[in-house]
Amino acid sequence: MPEQWDASKTYEITFWAKNDTNKTQTKIYEKAISDFEALYPNVQVNMRLYTDYGKIYNDVITNIATNTTPNVCITYPDHIATYLTGSNVVVPLDELFADEKYGFGGSELAFDGPTQAEIVPEFLAECVLGESHYAIPYMRSTEICYVNKTYVEALGYELPDVLTWDFIWEVSEAALAKNADGTYAVNGQQVLIPFIDKSTDNMMIQMLKQLGAGYSTSEGTIELFNDDTRAVLTEISKHAKSGAFSTFKISGYPANFLNAGQCIFAIDSSAGATWMGSNAPLVDISPDKLVQFETAVRMVPQVDPSNPTMISQGPSICIFNKQDSGEVLASWLFAQYLLTNDVQIAYAETEGYSPVTLKAQQAPEYVDYLSRAGEDDDTHYAVKIEATQILVDNASNTFVTPVFNGSASLRDAAGQLIEDVTKSVRRKQTVDDAYLTELFDDVSALYHLDQLGGSVGGESKDLGPLPTASIVLLAALACAWVIIGLVEVHDRRKAKQSS
Repeated sequence: MPEQWDASKTYEITFWAKNDTNKTQTKIYEKAISDFEALYPNVQVNMRLYTDYGKIYNDVITNIATNTTPNVCITYPDHIATYLTGSNVVVPLDELFADEKYGFGGSELAFDGPTQAEIVPEFLAECVLGESHYAIPYMRSTEICYVNKTYVEALGYELPDVLTWDFIWEVSEAALAKNADGTYAVNGQQVLIPFIDKSTDNMMIQMLKQLGAGYSTSEGTIELFNDDTRAVLTEISKHAKSGAFSTFKISGYPANFLNAGQCIFAIDSSAGATWMGSNAPLVDISPDKLVQFETAVRMVPQVDPSNPTMISQGPSICIFNKQDSGEVLASWLFAQYLLTNDVQIAYAETEGYSPVTLKAQQAPEYVDYLSRAGEDDDTHYAVKIEATQILVDNASNTFVTPVFNGSASLRDAAGQLIEDVTKSVRRKQTVDDAYLTELFDDVSALYHLDQLGGSVGGESKDLGPLPTASIVLLAALACAWVIIGLVEVHDRRKAKQSS
């Protein structure tokens, strides 16, 4: 941290961010940059937009090797853990947080940013890797279940306030009943997949968390391959076999099926709410395919409705180290500026995100925004605001997975298990203990989890007795050390007698 901000020196910093096709979000970034540059005329911010967080991750990894990383990057803690394998690449932020002049709520800031106490503590805690903060949260979302309530009631069920997995499976199986002409009775169509989950990694992670089952430890020990995982996969295989369940990677985007009346339970991020429902502002199917129905919004299915648990996710902001400390300070100031109310509230209103600061959540304009759910099908689209409200109301019920070098691969592996089981039963394969043991081995090898301390079945894997050659080598080494020790003792005794 330089002792004083040098306003006479010009800095040019790069900012990498993710954006799909939402032009409103792009304009928010552009306005934030323009407003920041007006406050700090000596700083120029160059933005590069990506359509996928994975592409940001890959480019950062590539650029670390050439020392051409961006200054500020919107990314995920799992990815930052990998960035940290490079020496002094990512800036640890705790000292910056606490700086009296330029830290959170600092006296020399040219804008009204949040204090550290005004950041939602659960969200800030997600940015700790090891013993330091290496990021600040930017936006947060969670998984949401979007429900065709009209079809649920047509099947004779009453939709509960809190869904359970048993309810989801029962209704999904009941929905497969067909008419004499082969169409599904509930929708009169040839196509129906009652339950589609967009993110199978989150699906597996949340189910294990709700069961109190192992996934990984904070030290990076892999616990995914256990008996509870076997039970989860066995249950999923039954419903995948009947046609009651499928995934985004296999069948397609759940919102499109939901809006066409071909899905009853669609699980996706709260940030995907603007695509969900008959009146969704970003509906992505042709008007002639759209079906009118009542859309209900619920937290993800639970094992224990009285103790709800759901994942917290969403992008964070990290800063990369540079030779010039003033350049790093310019980056830190811009990163902080992204937490101001103007940016947080505007961005949160574009999709089903929650601001990461209590300052923004409690601002009169944001409280007013939430209170106007349903006034229109754009800014105040009811499904979007209801999805956001679930996260705001349940911040204390959220969790995150441990972050370490390799945790991103573990997450991919968790989803791969569900994807593979679903594909297998469609190919008429039998999912039994032998199949799951082989699947665990294959997925562990595919994502190199054996190199991260992973084990199959939740226990240390028995590799059998050592080969004879190895035993001979170890014995020879042991003998050599014994001989060395005896020689050392003999030499000492001889030296002592000579003296």
